[in-house]
Amino acid sequence: PAPGTPAMASNVTNKTDPRSLNSRVFIGNLNTLVVKKSDVEAIFAKYGKIVGCSVHKGFAFVQYVNERNARAAVAGEDGRMIAGQVL
Repeated sequence: PAPGTPAMASNVTNKTDPRSLNSRVFIGNLNTLVVKKSDVEAIFAKYGKIVGCSVHKGFAFVQYVNERNARAAVAGEDGRMIAGQVL
């Protein structure tokens, strides 16, 4: 991206090293007909730097740089209503 523009997170959220696993957040019961990758990133970016985000039918994964960010995101968003469905 050009300088000054935010970089989109990559689509890679399936690394298998333990550090990556611990810093990945599974977002279930997601209304993916309405909620897009950019929306997921916007919601979860406040918990830390997102290095990867992948959206699938009904769910998504967010990959943070570290486990602390992931834990904060789970604590902050669990049970939240997004697009009419509870995460």
